[in-house]
Amino acid sequence: MVPHLITSLNGPINELEQRVLESMPAIERWFRLEWMEHTPPFYCSVDLRNAGFKLAPVDCDLFPGGFNNLTPEMLPLAVQAAMAAIEKICPEAKNLLLIPEAHTRNTFYLASVQRLMAVFTQAGLNVRLGSLDPSLKQPLKLALADGGQLVLEPLLRTRGRLGLKNFDPCTILLNTELAQGVPKALQNLHEQYLLPPLHAGWTLRRKSHHLRSYEEVAKKFAKLLGMDPWLITPMHAHCGEVDMAERSGLDCLRGHVETLLTKIKRKYKEYGINERPFVVVKPDAGSSGMGILTVRDPKDLHTLEAADDAASLTGAMIVQEGVPTYERMNDAVAEPVVYMIDRYVVGGFYRVHAERGIDENLAAPGSSYVPLAFAPSGHLPRRGEKPGASAPNRFYMYGVIGRLAMVAASYELEATDPEAEVYT
Repeated sequence: MVPHLITSLNGPINELEQRVLESMPAIERWFRLEWMEHTPPFYCSVDLRNAGFKLAPVDCDLFPGGFNNLTPEMLPLAVQAAMAAIEKICPEAKNLLLIPEAHTRNTFYLASVQRLMAVFTQAGLNVRLGSLDPSLKQPLKLALADGGQLVLEPLLRTRGRLGLKNFDPCTILLNTELAQGVPKALQNLHEQYLLPPLHAGWTLRRKSHHLRSYEEVAKKFAKLLGMDPWLITPMHAHCGEVDMAERSGLDCLRGHVETLLTKIKRKYKEYGINERPFVVVKPDAGSSGMGILTVRDPKDLHTLEAADDAASLTGAMIVQEGVPTYERMNDAVAEPVVYMIDRYVVGGFYRVHAERGIDENLAAPGSSYVPLAFAPSGHLPRRGEKPGASAPNRFYMYGVIGRLAMVAASYELEATDPEAEVYT
C-alpha cells in the first residue's frame, strides 16, 4: 500500500526515482564499497519525508523500537540480517543478552521487544532480557497484549562481564537510549560485545553530528547520480546552548532561523516551488518528541516562552529545514519509516496521524502505523515503469535514502568514538 501523494510538485521526485532506478547497479556497488570501509550500526530506523519536490531523512534512531509494526512477511529478511550481523561480530555466539528501556510497562514497546527476541531466537541465539533497574532483585513477568509474557531479570556483574543468573552472553544488545547517562553496569566490559556502542546513546550522541555526517554522505551520493544534494538533504544549523529561564541564546537561535529560511526560499525559487518554507527547532540530544517546534517566521520564536514543554527547549538546540509530507493515507498525514539491521533494509511502515499537519511532528500520541510491503517488493524494483506509479519503485527509493542515513550513522559513530580522535 502506498499513500496518495497529493501535490503537483512531484517532478523532482519522479526524476529522482528515475535516476535511482537507472543507476541501481552503480548505487548498490557504491553501498558495497562504503561498507567495505565503514561498519554499519547494528540496527536503526529512519524517518523520511516525501514533499513531492524533495525526499529526505528527518530522524535516525540507533535504538529503534516499533519492530512489532513490521509484518510477519518481513521477518525472514530480519532474521537473515540478524544472522549476518552476529556472524560478523561473534560467529560462535550462543547467548544474547537484550537490555530494554527500564521502568516501562508500555505494551506497544514490550511487543517490539518480543519481536526482537523472536528475530534473534530464529537467528540461532538464546535470548534473555536483563534490566538496568538496580531495584529489581528477582525475575519480573510482564504481561503482553497478545496474552503472552516477557521475563525481565536482574543483571549480574562479575568482574568485567555482564550477564544473568546462569547466563553468560557473548553479545549484549542495547535497546535503551541511555538518555539518563551510562549505568556503571555497562562500563568497562571485557571480552563482550556491546551493541550499539555506548557513545551511540543520547548521553554523548548529538543530532548535529549526524546531520553533518549525512550532508557529507549525500554530497558523495549526489555526485554519483549527477544531481543536486539538496533534493535528499535537510539543511541545518547548530545553535548551541539555549536557556529559556535566563532568556539566553535566543538571539543566536533567531539568527539561525532567519538564515536558514532565507536559504530555503532561495532553493524554492530555483525549483519553482510555491510553498511557504519552515524550519524545525528541536533539542540536539534525545528523541522523546518533546520540545519540537515548527517556525515559519523568526518572529514566531516568542512562542518558545509560552510552550508547555519550554523546559525541554533548554540546552543545545538545532535548527533543521522543514520537509513537509504530502503523503496521505485515508486522508491522514503519513510519513515512511525504514528499518534496517546491519546493512540491510528489513522492513518499514507508514506513521500516520489524523490530527497533525504536513509540517508537524507525527511521532506523537494519536499516531498509528501501517506496515509497508518491503519484503516482496522493496528489493525488487521494476525498472522501466512510469515514475511515481510503482509501489516497489517507491519503496526501493525509500530504502536507498534510509541506507544513506545508515551510512551517515556509521560516519558519525566513527567520528564521535571517545577512543578515537576528538570530533571537531
